[in-house]
Amino acid sequence: MAALSVFISQVLVSLVLLATGPLETSLKERTASQAQAAAPGLTTPKATELEGAWQLMPSSRTGQQATQVMLLADGFFTVAQFDKAGKKFMGTYGGTYRLNNGKLTATYEFNTFDSTKVGSSITGSYTQKNGNWQIQGINGAGATPLAWEKMPAQNTNSPLDGAWRISHREGQDGQMNPMVPGPRKTIKVLSSDRFQWIAFNSATGGFFGTGGGTYTAQNGKYTEHLEFFSRDNNRVGMALSFNFAMKDGNWHHSGLSSTGNNINEIWQRLSKQ
Repeated sequence: MAALSVFISQVLVSLVLLATGPLETSLKERTASQAQAAAPGLTTPKATELEGAWQLMPSSRTGQQATQVMLLADGFFTVAQFDKAGKKFMGTYGGTYRLNNGKLTATYEFNTFDSTKVGSSITGSYTQKNGNWQIQGINGAGATPLAWEKMPAQNTNSPLDGAWRISHREGQDGQMNPMVPGPRKTIKVLSSDRFQWIAFNSATGGFFGTGGGTYTAQNGKYTEHLEFFSRDNNRVGMALSFNFAMKDGNWHHSGLSSTGNNINEIWQRLSKQ
């Protein structure tokens, strides 16, 4: 329980520093600027350098051993905490983010640790050192910053790399029915060779399920290797293969779901919406 409490506190600020009063914020910004000037190799990464898959480094886990993976693509981010060996899903949060002049602003669209945070935004600074993304100031002044390391990737040229929202689904009548845009969403983020899908309601804070792991996309075959699944931990370790094709910039996805049901869907990049 103590480890979970520590993680929840990290969850609320792991992407950026929590906004505080004007004076305190000003002092923190000035301190961060001085530290960056004094620390060799400390830089502000470009937006494209942050896209990809990141894992919280062991030195930043404060005693907990669970894996924490962050995906960023097309202005959308996800963070998942899970124990792959123990087949245990612990929680997830994410939403949209934007970068401006070394500042990052994130807005929660889902958060299983604290749904009251959905709709709120937090803003702070971010830096990069030795290829790792560092978030400073979480555990108090002078504390060691949380560090995220980029995960190695095989699918560097995957046509599916990005953040996607389901736009059409085949009904029982065989027709492709459009999904009415609204706060009830199913999003899938693919970055490097990792993926995570999330079903949620950004207006109510409702959460309906998630799963993720690694994937491959070659020769019209898309295969997911599950490392966590909120609805059924027993499915961790499964490999699910589907047909895929890119048509007019949209992802056409068909095959059998994890429960054996036929699916035929069209997904659209968030960057095109």
